Amino acid sequence: MNSTNSNSGHCLLFTTGKWREEDGMFDVHWASNGFCTFPLITGIFLLIVSLIQIYRYARMKDEESFIALFVDVVLGIWMLAMSILSAIFITLGFIVWCDGMTERFPSCETSAGQNIIRGDTEKINTSGFYIEMGTTQFGAWGAFAISVGIGVIALLKLIHNHQVRNIKVSMYLERQRLVNQQHFDGRSTPPIVSGNSSDSDPNK
Repeated sequence: MNSTNSNSGHCLLFTTGKWREEDGMFDVHWASNGFCTFPLITGIFLLIVSLIQIYRYARMKDEESFIALFVDVVLGIWMLAMSILSAIFITLGFIVWCDGMTERFPSCETSAGQNIIRGDTEKINTSGFYIEMGTTQFGAWGAFAISVGIGVIALLKLIHNHQVRNIKVSMYLERQRLVNQQHFDGRSTPPIVSGNSSDSDPNK
C-alpha cells in the first residue's frame, strides 16, 4: 500500500496514539505491518487469478469440465474471502487512525500534511494520506463486489453443468431400459401387409 511507503515502512491502519499536552504532538504507537501487507497480497492474488482466467477463456473452445468449474468455484471463494478481509482491514483500520486525529483536528482530512508525530526522525510524509486511504477503500470494496459476482457466476455454471450431466445420464439410462425391455419381451415391429394384396390372393 502507498501509505506504508509514505510512513517510512510503518502501517497507518489500526495505528493509535495519544496527544501530548506539553508540545501538542502525537505520540504514535504503530500497528503491525501485516494489516497493510495482507491487502497488498490480496491485490496481487486477484491480479494473477484474473490474468489466468482471461487466458483460459480466450483459448477455451469446448465446454468446461466439471473439475474445471469446481476449481473456478474454489478460486471464487478464496477471492471473496480475501477481498472482504482486506476491505474490512482497510476500513476499520482507517477509522481507528481517524479517531485519533479527530481528537485534535475538526476532521481527519484536515490532519493530512501536518507535522504531528512526536520524534519524527524518519521525516514521515502525512500529506495526501486521506485521499490515498479513500481510494484504497474504494478499490477494496470494488474488488469485493467483483469477487461476489465472479463467485456467483462460477457457482451457477457448476450447478448448470451438474444438471445437464444428470439429464444426459437419465436419458441414456431410460433409453437403455426401453431397449432392454423391448429385447426381453420379444417385441419387434411386424412387417406391414397391405389389405389390397391380401384380398387379391384368393382371386388369383
